Amino acid sequence: MGTIIGLQLTLLLAALDQTIVATAMPSIVAQLNGFDRYAWVTTAYLLTSTASGPIFARISDIFGRKWVLLPAAIFFLLSSLLCGAAGEIPLPLDGMTQLIVFRGLQGIGGGVIMAIVFTVIGDIFPPAQRGKYMGLFAGVWGLASMIGPALGGWLTDHWSWRWVFYVNAPVGIVAIIVLLLAFPYIKPQNVQRKIDYWGALTLIGFLVPLLLGLTFGNNSGWASAKVISLIFASVAIFVLFACIEKRAAEPIMPPKLLAIADIRLALIVLFCTAISMFDVILFAPLFMQSVLGVSATEAGIIFASLTLAMSAGSISSGQIMSRTGRYKVIALVGLSFVTAGLLFLSQLKTSTNSQILIVFLILTGLGLGLTMPVFTLTIQNAAPPTMIGAATALSQFCRSIGATVGAAVMGAILQLRYMESINSALVSHAVPAEIVPILANPARMIEIRMILAKNYGQTPAGLESAGYVIEHIKAALVYALHGIFLLGAVFAFLALIVTLFVQEKKLRSH
Repeated sequence: MGTIIGLQLTLLLAALDQTIVATAMPSIVAQLNGFDRYAWVTTAYLLTSTASGPIFARISDIFGRKWVLLPAAIFFLLSSLLCGAAGEIPLPLDGMTQLIVFRGLQGIGGGVIMAIVFTVIGDIFPPAQRGKYMGLFAGVWGLASMIGPALGGWLTDHWSWRWVFYVNAPVGIVAIIVLLLAFPYIKPQNVQRKIDYWGALTLIGFLVPLLLGLTFGNNSGWASAKVISLIFASVAIFVLFACIEKRAAEPIMPPKLLAIADIRLALIVLFCTAISMFDVILFAPLFMQSVLGVSATEAGIIFASLTLAMSAGSISSGQIMSRTGRYKVIALVGLSFVTAGLLFLSQLKTSTNSQILIVFLILTGLGLGLTMPVFTLTIQNAAPPTMIGAATALSQFCRSIGATVGAAVMGAILQLRYMESINSALVSHAVPAEIVPILANPARMIEIRMILAKNYGQTPAGLESAGYVIEHIKAALVYALHGIFLLGAVFAFLALIVTLFVQEKKLRSH
């Protein structure tokens, strides 16, 4: 029991950090004067966490979980304190650059925590019982998603944005103490104690240009020389990485795993499902605040319907798998819900009310919750016991890559469709020159309204013109979101089709 509590606290530490920072970001970039590097705070964390997970999970297969997870938790906690102190540390870097560097360090610890916590579940529970624990741990993530944004906003408003990082200290200290005392050290057997250094180096070399290319794509253009060069370099290094892994004694991503059909299929499903999940997480709040016109607090309450449904679905999925031993039908039902939910979201209108949106979010969240634990369990059940760490890290890796690719591609499509629609809608109507530069960001609706009121005045004609512009901004955004949610539904449906080919195998009871 002590091990379970310690693992849950450690997972909460990493999960809460990823959800609590978002609402503090406007205050952070305002104080550190770093709006031009806004995205880098997230990109730095994503880059290092995506790379560190597979590397250290494989190391834990060789040397044991405890003495990899504990240092990772300590490193995560110390780097969190550095993030909170960014800008106040006497270094030859400005505050925003310090924060980006420290977030990169924090991502190393976070990636290791996320990979190893779910691996440990595979170590200490047989597949027949593993499902319910997978669901409980997925529920921890849902809890963090529910309380993180509100807590981040409250800490920023009442104390300081620095406390969104300092709040990790009490949770982290308790988690470290519990793991140190209660987490048993299980020494791996029958493994070669060799680290795949070249595999680790080329994995990082593959990820860095890939994530940078996806990040620069929205700003520099997907056809720019910089983006094309980065993507080409990433593909070339990935080919080199694949060649190294075939010859390594203890590869970070063992080719033997990819030779197992169910693992290959599960990884495809996880990749597609991650795209669909981040489709909702990233863009549903934009609809709430810019189209429905609700406040950030109200948007958080509405968004809680998604995260609560995800938590309920995850817990239910785990319990059903443990009691029945069946998991394929759960995934099919869950992915059907996700596909239907995203199809409904693709039909949102400017007149849609929040009650209807909540129903769609609950349907989508329930489907995601039912689905996500299934394929981690599928991969662990199919993998050899000596490779559970690598297999679990591979599942987390595919989720991260899916989220990154999905966020970048969906963001680009959103921008293209929105600007296409807004330009055609307003081409025949005089728009104040002052508002043109900020039309590219419909999230700044409050500022747009103030500028329109200033330029058009409060006369009936002025109010009518301002209303015309506002309605067309909303309509353009809804048009853009239609395409985004529809594409998310396509990926969810593709995951559903792939799941049909997964061979359901009896869950091991030992």
